[in-house]
Amino acid sequence: MKRIKQILALAGAVLLVCMYAATLIFALIDSPAAPGLFKASVAATILVPVLLYAFIMIARLLRDHNDDPKDDRSDI
Repeated sequence: MKRIKQILALAGAVLLVCMYAATLIFALIDSPAAPGLFKASVAATILVPVLLYAFIMIARLLRDHNDDPKDDRSDI
């Protein structure tokens, strides 16, 4: 499990670096589509990490809730 988390963390870091690079490239190119691409890239650069953090927090809360020893009904 630890190895999978490391691989996913590395993939997430690479994705963030690629999004930052895309934002920089879209800011520097001179194309009619550049402003729209730049806005989308900035939005993705902000929203993707926020959503991933939210998913991680929800998964952690659900995992802790499911492992609650008070819900164990084996002693009935």
